[in-house]
Amino acid sequence: MLDKLPNAGDSFKDMDSDRPQTTPGAPTKVLVSGATGLIGTHLTRVLVEAGVAVNALVRDTVRAATRLPAGVTLFAWDVLAGAPPAAAFDGVDAVVNLAGEPIADGRWSAGRRKKLRDSRIVGTRALVNEIRGLATKPRVLIAASAVGYYGDRGDEILTEASPSGTGFLAELARDWEEESTRASELGVRVVVLRNGAVLAGDGGFLRKVLPMFRLGAGGRVGSGAQWFPWIHMDDEIALIRHAIGTDKVSGVLNGVAPEPVTNRELTAALGEVLSRPTILAAPAFALRLALGDMADEVLLSSQRVMPVHTLEYGFKFKHPLLRGALREVLKSTR
Repeated sequence: MLDKLPNAGDSFKDMDSDRPQTTPGAPTKVLVSGATGLIGTHLTRVLVEAGVAVNALVRDTVRAATRLPAGVTLFAWDVLAGAPPAAAFDGVDAVVNLAGEPIADGRWSAGRRKKLRDSRIVGTRALVNEIRGLATKPRVLIAASAVGYYGDRGDEILTEASPSGTGFLAELARDWEEESTRASELGVRVVVLRNGAVLAGDGGFLRKVLPMFRLGAGGRVGSGAQWFPWIHMDDEIALIRHAIGTDKVSGVLNGVAPEPVTNRELTAALGEVLSRPTILAAPAFALRLALGDMADEVLLSSQRVMPVHTLEYGFKFKHPLLRGALREVLKSTR
């Protein structure tokens, strides 16, 4: 399988003649849960600009109205309080489930762990159960997951076929995916996206680290040898739309760019693009003291993930290389 992968600098032309050659179709109406999150806000904007009708499941409709584009129809839903409103599914042919508490927003106390799990597992179970009762079901469910599924794997090359790893995040992702794939029993096509860090100027990983790097205080994390899977926001949104519109796409897709980098290489690239020194480092012991075991699973774990199935299903990356992706993102943050 890996011998079919192009180099990161290639144009990503067809790798083999038997790969599905389908043209993504345009959905008529999409339901997005977790629509006010980083990916959700970008996705709803792109869909609305493309003329797609969008329903959004959100916790707070008043707050959501200030964050989402005009034309999105809002439905209130607390993922822990029961089923989403049936009216939100009217006329919907695709559902994109992005709901879940942010992983890195706070130390992992017992209560925080429960909230991280329930917001994904309980919420996804309720979403799929609501689909089960619909007379007319959506044709596809795009379900978010994460590369945390693989656990800490060092230099091992990981593809969509690689087994789950160990640890809290691996167990969480595995259980989350199991709830999502239950929709396939209902005749709904299911695509699970195991996302890496999504690069965007208005949130996520970059928003947290850019102030330090701009001050020249950025540096590697721990040894810097750990692999860092990433994807540009433009490609993340394009991949979701590709998965919605391509009927032959199903199962797991790694939502990561085809140029894997280590934390040390990421640090050097950020310093180069920002023209800032990156001589400092955050020692692993200090991170563990500050963040507990979250440091090991979020900052120090290594996942050398490749998008094998993603490429086989015909997806073309607009930003396959890290430095180009960073430069593009930083245009909007100056």
